[in-house]
Amino acid sequence: MTRALFLVDVQNDFTEHGALAVTGGDAVARRISEFLSAHADEYELVVASRDWHDGDNDNGGHFSDSPDFIDTWPVHCVGGTFGAEYDEGFDTSRVTDHLKKGQGKPAYSLFEGVGDDGRTANDLLDAHGIRDIDIAGLATDYCVRASALDALAAGRRVRVLTDLVAGVHPESSERALAEIVRAGAELVESDT
Repeated sequence: MTRALFLVDVQNDFTEHGALAVTGGDAVARRISEFLSAHADEYELVVASRDWHDGDNDNGGHFSDSPDFIDTWPVHCVGGTFGAEYDEGFDTSRVTDHLKKGQGKPAYSLFEGVGDDGRTANDLLDAHGIRDIDIAGLATDYCVRASALDALAAGRRVRVLTDLVAGVHPESSERALAEIVRAGAELVESDT
């Protein structure tokens, strides 16, 4: 096995009952769990990221009382709260590594996350000699996009599992997927 699966921000605040709800987020969480049940053994690593923001500051301007929903956002995914926890439909029992991103500053890409042991996504990939990554999660037009682009910039081969992602807006999600393809990634469905 020389492939990793990156699962981006499948958290309560990004699914239907959250502060930054993504339509279809709960369904993506369930589909990812079904996919893991059938395919987790095909991956050397299964890495899940979570936004994990501070609750006592604006996280480097990431939180705002008047958000523009581009660079500033309402309060979300505060570490230790319900919103920061994984969606209940996401079975994490097959996840090998968990990364937290944000923690006082804006962060979108899974590559900005750090495990409790201090390791990053690149550390994990390098330790296992992995170049190929499949990516799924939330939201297509923000954190999935940033994670895919960072993986490509780090010299990895990337596939986005298009039936295991959901975005904030259909138009910006389509643009994000097109940008990811232009950068060198493949778009595939999870059953291929």
